Amino acid sequence: MSKARSFLQEFQEFAVKGNMIDLAVGVIIGAAFGKIIDSLVKDVIMPVVAFIVGGQVDFTNQFWILRAPENYTGPRTYDALSKAGAVVLSWGNFLTILINFILLAFVVFCLVKAVNSARNRVVRQKEAEPEAPPEEVVLLREIRDALKR
Repeated sequence: MSKARSFLQEFQEFAVKGNMIDLAVGVIIGAAFGKIIDSLVKDVIMPVVAFIVGGQVDFTNQFWILRAPENYTGPRTYDALSKAGAVVLSWGNFLTILINFILLAFVVFCLVKAVNSARNRVVRQKEAEPEAPPEEVVLLREIRDALKR
């Protein structure tokens, strides 16, 4: 019973310290940020890429049929072919997700770089400031100076 109680107390201390709250806030912000990046890719970048390439705007529906079911006469859409058991290589969806990942990784890299730069600046400022000598040293210097007179 005491092990269970100490485990619960330890968990309560962990949650109260704010670590759990910080983690929850980070996850929520991360999810929202992921949606922003997803929208940036789907609504801004991919249409520009499609315009440059001269193709279709929605790359998520681009795929290659590697093997269609025999005597298949249904629509040639990704969903219909997948449900019918076709082997489909969805390169457009992969490309969209890859661009999402690259953008997200770049933004996270920039944020980490900015935080590290700010942290290093604070450390350098602290190192540049001369430390005040301890009170004992100041008193000893005063005594030395008084004896010299």
